[in-house]
Amino acid sequence: MAESTVHSCCKGHSSSTSPAPTKAWFCPMCAGIEADKPGTCPKCGMALERNPTFRQAVKPGYTCPMHPEVRQDHPGACPKCGMALEPTDPEPAEDQAELRDMTRRMIVGAVLAGPVFLLAMASHVPALAVVPDRVSVWIQALLSTPVVLWAGWPFLQRGWLSVRRWNLNMFTLISLGVGAAYVFSWLVLLFPGLLPHGMRHEGMLPVYFEAAAVIVVLVLVGQVLELRARAGTGEAIRALLGLAPKVAHRVTDGVEADVLLDDVQAGDLLRVKPGEKVPVDGRVVEGTSAVDEAMITGEPDPVSKEKDSVVIGGTVNGNGSFVFRAEKVGSETVLSQIVHLVSEAQRSRAPIQRLADAVAGWFVPAIVVIAGVTFGVWLVWGPAPALAYAMVNAISVLIIACPCALGLATPVSIMVGVGRGAQSGVLIKDAEALERLGQVNTLVVDKTGTLTEGRPTVVTVVAVEGEDNEVLALAAALESRSEHPLAGAVVRAAKERGLQEQPVEFFEAVTGGGVRGTVSGRKVWVGTEAFLAAEKVSGLAGPKARVESLQNEGNTVIWLAVDGRVAGVMAVSDPVKSTTPEALAALHRLGVKVVMLTGDNPRTAARVAETLGIDEVVAGVGPAEKQAHVAALRTGGQVVAMAGDGVNDAPALAAADVGIAMGTGTDVAMQTAGVTLVKGDLRGIVQAVALSRATMRNIRQNLLFAFLYNSLGVPVAAGVLYPFFGLLLSPIIASAAMSLSSVSVIGNALRLKKVPLG
Repeated sequence: MAESTVHSCCKGHSSSTSPAPTKAWFCPMCAGIEADKPGTCPKCGMALERNPTFRQAVKPGYTCPMHPEVRQDHPGACPKCGMALEPTDPEPAEDQAELRDMTRRMIVGAVLAGPVFLLAMASHVPALAVVPDRVSVWIQALLSTPVVLWAGWPFLQRGWLSVRRWNLNMFTLISLGVGAAYVFSWLVLLFPGLLPHGMRHEGMLPVYFEAAAVIVVLVLVGQVLELRARAGTGEAIRALLGLAPKVAHRVTDGVEADVLLDDVQAGDLLRVKPGEKVPVDGRVVEGTSAVDEAMITGEPDPVSKEKDSVVIGGTVNGNGSFVFRAEKVGSETVLSQIVHLVSEAQRSRAPIQRLADAVAGWFVPAIVVIAGVTFGVWLVWGPAPALAYAMVNAISVLIIACPCALGLATPVSIMVGVGRGAQSGVLIKDAEALERLGQVNTLVVDKTGTLTEGRPTVVTVVAVEGEDNEVLALAAALESRSEHPLAGAVVRAAKERGLQEQPVEFFEAVTGGGVRGTVSGRKVWVGTEAFLAAEKVSGLAGPKARVESLQNEGNTVIWLAVDGRVAGVMAVSDPVKSTTPEALAALHRLGVKVVMLTGDNPRTAARVAETLGIDEVVAGVGPAEKQAHVAALRTGGQVVAMAGDGVNDAPALAAADVGIAMGTGTDVAMQTAGVTLVKGDLRGIVQAVALSRATMRNIRQNLLFAFLYNSLGVPVAAGVLYPFFGLLLSPIIASAAMSLSSVSVIGNALRLKKVPLG
C-alpha cells in the first residue's frame, strides 16, 4: 500500500462516510460502484473486487472429489467417474456410510468367493479334486452369484449409468470385465452344446466364475482402502473444525452461565478460563493472559492479550483468565472462514489437471477397443483352447486399465497440500494459485505492514507555524476518520499527549495522496509532499532540510498544511519485522528476486531496502502505478507474486500471477489475493513456495506412475509377452494391480502431510 499517501476506509471507498457495499462485487476506488458479478469499474476501469461482507446463501450439497463441477443436493455417485459424492460443507465427523457399506460387501463377498476360488483351482489339480467337475461348477455358479449381483452391484450399477450417460469410466471397464466372465460362464453351464468341443480344455467347460467373484472382492478391497486413504486427506479440515469448543461461558449482568457455541451472539460477554479454548472472535474487555495461536498462525510462541486485544476463536488460553466481547460468531469467525477457504481450495482444479482430463476423455473407449482387438486376435491366432485365451486376456485388459489412478493423481495431492498449508498458516484460495506459486521468480512487496510491523509510531513532530501539539492535534482530527496504519499512529500520538479532540466539519480522502477537510473552521491537508504541492499549498521549501534528514533515518514523513500553508511535518517510524531479513534471505536462496513497491519517499525506501538487501526499489508510487509495474514485470517474462496488506494493494495483487495477502491486513486485500498468510509473516511466503513445489512434484510423480502403470499394464494384459516368454496375466492379478494403483497414488499424496516447509 502507499505509506503516507493513502487514507481510506477499510472497505475501499473514498470516504469514511460512504455506505458499505451490499453486492458481491464492488470497486475499491470508486464509492457506490457495485455489481452482482465480476467485471470492471465503469468510472476508473479497475477490476471489481469481491465484497468480503457479502454472504450468499448456499444450500448444502454434494460434489465429486475428481470433478468439482459436479454438484447436487443429495448424496450419490458422480455421473462422470462413478465415485461417491462428498458433502460441500465440511463436517467435524465425516459420514462413513459408504465405507461401512463397501466393507460389509467386501467381507461377505470374500467369504463366498473363497470356496469358489479353491474349487476352481482344485479342478486343475486331479489330486485335489474331491468334488466332481459338474458339481464343482454348479457350486461355483451358485456361490459367485451373490458376490457378483449383490457385493458387486454398486459397480454394475455405476457401469450401466456410465454407458447410458456416455461418461465412460473405471466402472465401465469393471462392469464389462466382470459381466463378460459371469454371463459367459452361465451360458456355457446352461447350454454346453453351444460350445464346440474343440474350444474345451481337456473336455472341461471354460467357466470363469472364480475370476468374476475374486475380481469383485479385490475391487471392493481397493475401494475400502481408497475410502480410508481419502478420509486422511480431510484431516486438516477436521483438525481445524475440532479447534472450536462446544460451549462458552457467557456473562450476563455479572452472572456466568454455560451456553452452546451456536447460541453465542455478537455482543455477548464471554469468559475464558485458564487452559480453555477461545470460543469465537472478539476483543478483550477485562483481564490479561497469553494465548497460543499456533493452530491458526503457525507461530509457536504465545501472544500476550490485554484490554482491547483481538482474540481468535479456536486458540488456546494460557494461565490467565479474561472476559472478551464477541464480535464475529458462526460462519463469520476467522476459523470458519479458514475452513471454508480450505474446503473450496481442495475442490478446485489445477491447470496441470487438464492433461489428465484430456487423456481420460479417450482412455476408456480406447481400452474397450483394445480389449475387443485382443479377444479377436487370440480367438483367431491363439493356441487351443483359443476361446479361453481370448476371454481371459480381454478381461485382463478391461480390468487392469483403471483410469481412477489417473483421475486421482492431481486432486488428492491438491487436497493434502492445501490442508498442509492451512495447518502452517498459509491459506491457499485455489489450486491454480498453488501451482503458480512454485513457478514464481519475482516477488513484489509493499513496505508498511508487509516488510514492517504495520504498527507505526510518531517519533518527531516539527512545527513550521504554531506549536508542535497544535500541528499534531489538527492532523489527528482528520486522521481519526481514516483506518490507515499511519493515520492510527498520529491519532495514538495525540491521545498519548492528552490533546483534546477537535471537531471535523468536512472530510475527504484522496486516493494515492492523503486527506483534506475542515477542522474547527480551518482548512487542513494531511499527506505527502506531492499531495500538498498538487493542492497548491505554499511554504513547502521551508522544512525541506529537516524532512530529508528524517527520511535518511528511515522515517516516513507526513506533511500538514493549514489554510493553504505548510504548518508542520511528522516523522513516523515503522520498525522492520524481526523475521523479515530471514525470510528475504530464504527467498533469495530459492532463486526469487525481491522488488519493493512503495508509496513512501525514495530516501526512506532506499534506506529500508539497503538494510534488507532488496534487489530493486520503486518508491513514490500509487495503486495504479503499482499495478502497472506488476503488469510490466509479467510482460517482461517474469512470474510475479505480489505481497501486500492494504486496500490500495488490491489492484496490484489482482494483476500479479499470484497475489499474497498478509492476514493482518484488510479484507479487500485478502479477498483479491490467491494466498493469505494468517500470521502476516514473510516466512509464510517461503513456506508457500516450498509447499507449491513439493505439491507439484508430488502430482508429477502421481501422473508419471499412472501413465507408466497403464502403458505397461495394458500390453502385458493383452498378452504381448506370451510369444516370447509364455507369460500371461490372470484377470485376478490384473484386478489386484488395478485396486492397488489408486491406493498407491493416494498414499504418495499423503506424504505431503509431513513434507518440511522452509
